[in-house]
Amino acid sequence: MSQALLYDATLCINCKQCEQACAAKNKLRYDDAVAAEDRQSEHKFTVVLAKGDKFMRRLCMNCADPACASVCPVGALHKTAAGPVVYDEDKCMGCRYCMVACPFGVPKYEWSKLLPRVQKCTMCADRVALGQPTACAEACPTGATKFGERDALVAEAQQRLHDNPGKYVNHIYGLNEVGGTSVLLLSSVPFEEFGYRTDITRDPLPIFTYRVLSRIPDFVPLGGILLGGVWWITHRREEVAEAERKLSAIRPPRPKGSAQ
Repeated sequence: MSQALLYDATLCINCKQCEQACAAKNKLRYDDAVAAEDRQSEHKFTVVLAKGDKFMRRLCMNCADPACASVCPVGALHKTAAGPVVYDEDKCMGCRYCMVACPFGVPKYEWSKLLPRVQKCTMCADRVALGQPTACAEACPTGATKFGERDALVAEAQQRLHDNPGKYVNHIYGLNEVGGTSVLLLSSVPFEEFGYRTDITRDPLPIFTYRVLSRIPDFVPLGGILLGGVWWITHRREEVAEAERKLSAIRPPRPKGSAQ
């Protein structure tokens, strides 16, 4: 059963315990300077944003059908059955296609490091695999961030909207966006006020990749064949030259004065 997070912004008190727990779990620096940062980065996977007395969390949405994983040419990112979208740094070749593909702008790159990695929230995949809640949900003192089975959290979010229609924007963000995500959001103010895109498709983004690929003209594979032919000819020349070199090495020298 797929797991998920439900964040209810009306219960958030901006204590930033989720930020601190996330940093501790991922062995990231967390001090007053980091706490004051109001954006996700390679060293801050989740952030609580404030506008007056209204708050909102930003973190990886861990999409059901993630665009980041669909464009990764080496399989460094993949969706797990439990919900998290995980990253294997040993496979990553640093192409950063995931950063371009993500509709939420989540993956970040360690530009300042000699051996940089892509960094993002992976929804505490190791904890989830053991049946434990994410570090942020466990640390939340008000229940603003709740961990559980996605279907159950969707039902709970729908019930909250039904019971308190004047308290919330009538929308569960992440329920259908880009095919659905493993992070669900409730808010009393429009989501776009905190930078969440509301013009986003309900279709999983990888579908668009497949549609584009299916419409690539026939001359593209023909070009591949042509390039393959050029490669074969080039290497065939090298093989012939190598064979002639070896033949010359074993051929006995001609006697002086012999006919050419």
